[in-house]
Amino acid sequence: MYKKQYLIPFLFLISQFVFAQKGVEIDYSLSPREYEIAGIEVEGAESYDKSVIVGFSELSVGYKIKVPGDDITKVVKRFWKQGMFSDVKIIADKIEDGKIWLKISLKQQPKISEIKYSGAKKSHIEDFEASIGLTKGGQFTKNLEGQAKKAVLDFYAEKGYHNAEVDITTEKDISMTNAVIVHIDIDKKTKVKVHKITYKGNENLSRSKLNKAMKKTNEKGKLLNIFKSKKYVESLYEADKVALIQRYNEAGYRDAKIVFDTVAYVSDYKVKRMKNKEVQPGAPKYIYDTVKVVKDTKLVDVYIEIEEGKKYYFGDIKWVGNTVYPSDVLNDLLRIKKGDVYNSTLLNERLVMDEDAVANLYQDNGYLFSNIDPVEVKVNGDSIDFEMRIYEGKQATINKIGISGNTRVYDHVVRRELRTKPGQLYNKSDIMRTLREIAQMGHFDPESMVPDISPDPENGTVDINYQLQTKSSDQIELSAGYGATGVTGSLGLKFTNFAIQNIFKPETYKIVPQGEGQTLSLKATTNGSYYSSVSASFLDPWFGKKRPNSLSLSAFYSRQTGISDRYTSTYSSYQTSYYSQMYGSSYAYEVDPDKYIHIFGTSLGWGTRLQWPDDYFMFNAALSYQRYSLKNWSYFIMSDGISNDLSLGLTLSRNSIDNPIFTRQGSSFSVSAESTLPYSLLSDKTYDENSSDAERYEWLEYYKLKFKSKVFTPLTENKKLVLMTRAEYGFLGYYNKYRKSPFGTFYLGGDGMSGTSTSYSTEVIALRGYSNGALTPYDSDNGGYNGNVYTRLSMELRFPLMLEASTNIYVLGFAEAGNCWAEFKEFNPFDLKRSAGVGIRLFLPMFGLMGVDWGYGFDDVYVGGVKYSSYSGSHFTFVLGQEF
Repeated sequence: MYKKQYLIPFLFLISQFVFAQKGVEIDYSLSPREYEIAGIEVEGAESYDKSVIVGFSELSVGYKIKVPGDDITKVVKRFWKQGMFSDVKIIADKIEDGKIWLKISLKQQPKISEIKYSGAKKSHIEDFEASIGLTKGGQFTKNLEGQAKKAVLDFYAEKGYHNAEVDITTEKDISMTNAVIVHIDIDKKTKVKVHKITYKGNENLSRSKLNKAMKKTNEKGKLLNIFKSKKYVESLYEADKVALIQRYNEAGYRDAKIVFDTVAYVSDYKVKRMKNKEVQPGAPKYIYDTVKVVKDTKLVDVYIEIEEGKKYYFGDIKWVGNTVYPSDVLNDLLRIKKGDVYNSTLLNERLVMDEDAVANLYQDNGYLFSNIDPVEVKVNGDSIDFEMRIYEGKQATINKIGISGNTRVYDHVVRRELRTKPGQLYNKSDIMRTLREIAQMGHFDPESMVPDISPDPENGTVDINYQLQTKSSDQIELSAGYGATGVTGSLGLKFTNFAIQNIFKPETYKIVPQGEGQTLSLKATTNGSYYSSVSASFLDPWFGKKRPNSLSLSAFYSRQTGISDRYTSTYSSYQTSYYSQMYGSSYAYEVDPDKYIHIFGTSLGWGTRLQWPDDYFMFNAALSYQRYSLKNWSYFIMSDGISNDLSLGLTLSRNSIDNPIFTRQGSSFSVSAESTLPYSLLSDKTYDENSSDAERYEWLEYYKLKFKSKVFTPLTENKKLVLMTRAEYGFLGYYNKYRKSPFGTFYLGGDGMSGTSTSYSTEVIALRGYSNGALTPYDSDNGGYNGNVYTRLSMELRFPLMLEASTNIYVLGFAEAGNCWAEFKEFNPFDLKRSAGVGIRLFLPMFGLMGVDWGYGFDDVYVGGVKYSSYSGSHFTFVLGQEF
């Protein structure tokens, strides 16, 4: 027994401790002797400093150790435990006069020269490679190998691949010393999906209600789950169990709990068929024998046993500690009364979470340090009495306001939008409104705006820092193409951080002077001799810098040339084919300089923010002048002459949307009226059908009334699924029926962008599912479009795919209807052309909004009693730079 006890440590020491002595023989049968360490050397650890290795060994010169003994054993174990070395030895170089010279001999684990993956998507590798612990240039150890395998398996388990397999191997890299290439081979198998969910004990809540609570754990093969995830993920299942009990709590079952649950692979009994050799009269031809149970590793069954408990109701609700607001006011805001079904989620929402929660009433009046604690004080049968214990504290005043992350505009440009000021009482609603106003500027990412609130209860103050992430909102539009009119090209520049004050400060230039948050837009479009236009506009949202009064200026010029009579006179199926052979297939070559329309226009606008009914309202006024010069133009009621249009437009609008790009909630409304002077009423001159165009249209007269509205309603708690509803109406009226304006009419149908050549003389309105202008009445007698009344109604479901500072992408489904009429007496709000479809939107800071929609128009379109099939049906429409 004693021999065995000494033999084991003796053999361990022999394998780890080798003495190389000069003239001294060591007798290992002798008892351990004590030596003083005279020197320590290190070999085989080139990547580490000698002092680091010696320090880790906890040996030092002058230190006395016993050899053989535990001191050496402990050092060896310490290095092995570190896992960074594949071989560890302590060698005695020399022993002399009671002193010993030691050498720590190590062999490092191999370095990783390269990591190669197989069987995994590039995006998956990017997601998990930071967590596996293996890095190029690092050491490869068995511990790290196990960590890497677990990390990859955990990653795929979170995606539903519970049967994934990972194999990690190494290959010696002959190009480097002590280096290996690591191969990580992944076979993710197939996703594990939920086959069936079984509930037991659910007597008061139906299976369908429980399935609805289990949002991330859904049965495959069910029609209601067609757009839901059916994969089994353990973490999501655990969260769904919590949601299941929460659903019971919301129904009044406060004591509900899951007493047992299990998840198991679906089992199938495999049987073999054996022929009955001893066939007897009436005996079966075959007998069957169960041989084994086979598990389907692609499917799991979920079993949940529930103990519901009894249903509870709210009893008496008493407020304690409230001195600022009376209990009646708090009860009215709580909107929960005695006898209501007990619902802990609703109680928390009404106390804290909702926008009009009780806590926000206090927080909007400076009581930042207030707290509401709902306490169950008594249970009477199935009724629960509550005390709402309020700690009001003292009001907090704002001490400092900070802004971080702003590298785009001058600091005062952001600060003028703040609704929070130093010295004011803390107000939570003001903070939320400030975030909304900053988002509306367009210079910062709305998704990353976070207010950092730092309260100081001792001093009764609070510091607020608005953390912003700058994004560029300047845009460039560059397009080129070839169509029936030849080569087309467009160049547009929009600078949203312009600073006209810095026009003579070259150091502020980034192409143009920047910093003041003003907007400068420039655009030019041409397709040679057929059409060209240029436009420029300027907007200062804080003209004078003291109040939110906006000033806008704009000017434009466009010219369009008509097509020769030779082309139009041969426009029939047979003649056009012949004409194409003779003169070419494009009428771009048939420009007639004696047919044209030239338009020049300018406008001056002023706007101000109102304080009543609330400060979401804006009032705008614009004075506009346009001059039309036409010759032999056959697309309007007027074909020759010069017309002048001087009008004043007034607009009252309200805009409370939270995000101008992907709006989750809020609304926008506008009512506008535009009018010229009623020249025919101010003069004694009479007009009739025989009056010339020059007489009737020298100075246009009209009035235009428009109403537009959009409402955004979030349909989910995370506010990602959003319903947008829209209603628009427009009416172009006249003072004298013989002086009805041929310009300023409505052009309905299509993408809302086409008809650019006439967009300065008509108002283009989109209606997807129909061709451009298809729903606009045409006056065949006078030869021109004549849309004076229109309506448009829309519904859109929107869902985001990506909301980042650099890119916003969302998809949508829509249903809309609209129509256009020549006279108000023809207006019929029930005679609408319907359509539906889907689309996608992409917003890039440099290029703005882009998108494409596919729509299907359900109703036939007739022009002059003739049905035009191509006007409805399937149509693609494109969005560039603006929303419909």
